[in-house]
Amino acid sequence: MTWMDFTLRLAVAFALGSVIGLERQWRQRMAGLRTNTLVATGAALFVMLSVLTPDEGSPTRIAAQVVSGIGFLAGGVILKEGASVRGLNTAATIWCAAAVGAFSGSGYILQATIGAGAVLISNILLRPLGYRINQQPLKGTELELVYECSFTCKSREEAHIRALLLQALAPSHLKLRALYSEDLEEKPDLVKVEAEMVTQTRDDQSLEMIVSRLSLEPGVIAASWRIIEQEFG
Repeated sequence: MTWMDFTLRLAVAFALGSVIGLERQWRQRMAGLRTNTLVATGAALFVMLSVLTPDEGSPTRIAAQVVSGIGFLAGGVILKEGASVRGLNTAATIWCAAAVGAFSGSGYILQATIGAGAVLISNILLRPLGYRINQQPLKGTELELVYECSFTCKSREEAHIRALLLQALAPSHLKLRALYSEDLEEKPDLVKVEAEMVTQTRDDQSLEMIVSRLSLEPGVIAASWRIIEQEFG
């Protein structure tokens, strides 16, 4: 491998990694411009090291170690928050950036460019399609959507709030999964009432109306709702 060939391969890996990283940086992801650029560049350097090592019987041996090593790096950007997991797409992008760098380091410039384009298409063009699919009803699938609503009220109003919540849920398609109360240690005169509902039809508006209705009760201090998980039924 000549110095010019080495420089060209490294430059291509750097440029393609930067392009992938720009999209991640623009979306304010944890692994952005520098991370993806370094991953692609490092992968290219390791692959070229195997090519430049005269006694190396299989040039793909180091590339295989790069794939394993990237798994540990990508795992660092995956975060679990309650029942939800964040960072999977960013981790997959890092993995793909390493593959693009490996192609560049092996001298497959055209293939590396096509691979980088596929990553960008996945992250940019498929995103609206994914959002559109997520907005479809869950009927006919094995998924259930779990809502959680929470009310902080005065202790003497606890039974009244629970009754109103059950009454509001009766005509809706939301099925009550759990309903529980607990006293607030810092404020003994207040109680926190929480309910979990499951459904196969996403309807944020109905839940917002229920929570807004109960928040108008004089004894309610705070009210909120959120989606806590999507689980297999």
